[in-house]
Amino acid sequence: MATTANISKKRKFIREGVFHAELNEFFTRELAEDGYSGLEVRVTPQRTEIIIMATKTQQVLGEKGRRIRELTSVIQKRFGYSENSIELFAQKVVTRGLCAIAQAESLRYKLMGGLPVRRACYGVLRFIMESGAQGCEIVVSGKLRGQRAKAMKFIDGLMIHSGDPVNDYVQFAVRHVLLRQGVLGIKVKIMLPYDTKEGKGAKKPLPDHVSIVQPKEETPITHPYSEAKERKMEPLPQQIGHPQQLPSQQQQQQQQPPIQPGVPGNFAY
Repeated sequence: MATTANISKKRKFIREGVFHAELNEFFTRELAEDGYSGLEVRVTPQRTEIIIMATKTQQVLGEKGRRIRELTSVIQKRFGYSENSIELFAQKVVTRGLCAIAQAESLRYKLMGGLPVRRACYGVLRFIMESGAQGCEIVVSGKLRGQRAKAMKFIDGLMIHSGDPVNDYVQFAVRHVLLRQGVLGIKVKIMLPYDTKEGKGAKKPLPDHVSIVQPKEETPITHPYSEAKERKMEPLPQQIGHPQQLPSQQQQQQQQPPIQPGVPGNFAY
């Protein structure tokens, strides 16, 4: 990832995708207890910046920044970066209740602690809806009670499943819980609200959303009245300007006698 050889766009996109996926898997294992919720990679000509989004940023940084330096060193050695060419930052999640990864991890630790499945799911579902989500769906599958595996689904609010708005509105996370009776699977889907100001939700409105504008309040008419309308000013007819005449031409016109009808030599029609 640190090499800058000339490669095709196809190979470049594949390499960036593999780099992002490997980092995401590493942080998911390492920072699971610290509320890891995702990462963002920014590549600049001078250095590469990796922003770790988590709910407990202080634990990600560690005491006096020790843990973040250890993570930086591990990534630097793994991908062959030179010193001071890669830097890690920790960013706090704005709204924890609208992050599917954080809620899946929260439900995972509740189930590992021995809390009943129904109570744990309803608690997470209520917290997500109170945070302002449009809808939520939680599915827990596995050996919940007896030896026969089954799935339990908990739904609240609105949820879309198809179309391009799914990429902007729906967050999805999957986690696994290793218990004594077997492995439980957790799926959490959250439908974000439409929010352009605070950045808590999607910035594009849904295609089928129709906003009805309320009419303005008009004062009731109690008695008849007349309105005085201003008269429209009509433009004056445009005068055709004659070309300027020389002084000698003006004198000739003044000296010529007027044309009299019936006199020979005068042509009057």
